[in-house]
Amino acid sequence: MAFSKLDPNTALIVIDLQYGIVALPTCGDASAVVTVSAQIVQAFRQQQRPVVLVNVAGRAPGRTELPARAGQQPDNWATLVPELQPAPTDMLITKHNWGAFINTDLHQQLQALGITQVVVIGIATSMGVESTARQAFELGYNVALVTDAMTDLNQETHNNSIQRVFPRLGETGTAAELLALLAG
Repeated sequence: MAFSKLDPNTALIVIDLQYGIVALPTCGDASAVVTVSAQIVQAFRQQQRPVVLVNVAGRAPGRTELPARAGQQPDNWATLVPELQPAPTDMLITKHNWGAFINTDLHQQLQALGITQVVVIGIATSMGVESTARQAFELGYNVALVTDAMTDLNQETHNNSIQRVFPRLGETGTAAELLALLAG
């Protein structure tokens, strides 16, 4: 599929491109995701469109069948990777859940700017990216997902999100297609 258009008030949401997540064993090349994501971030900034940099610094409470990773996280675990080059105009959101809208003020900040569409990229496809896209869709945003600007911990779950879930939440396309739309 390809993107049909970008709304005039579109924001970019970058999910969990931080030292601790990028270092995980992913099914795709995390460094390539970081590189293409940094290009998208720069293109949004050049167009003076909002950029939201999200990191995760915890997890939701509750029992799960799969335990959380044991051990102490390194001090820089939640630190965004330097390739993103956070700018003073960026929104910085720290979440403690998979999705970026729950228990944060992201929706309020986007609404204050009149945002009608979000582009979501990052790691992991089936967790933080998908949860954020689901929440954005449920909140009424048009959602665009850049499939080559994300990866997952598992190829099967990555494919499921891209092939079965994302088309129900919005439009999917490549970074090249998105950058072409931004260039006009």
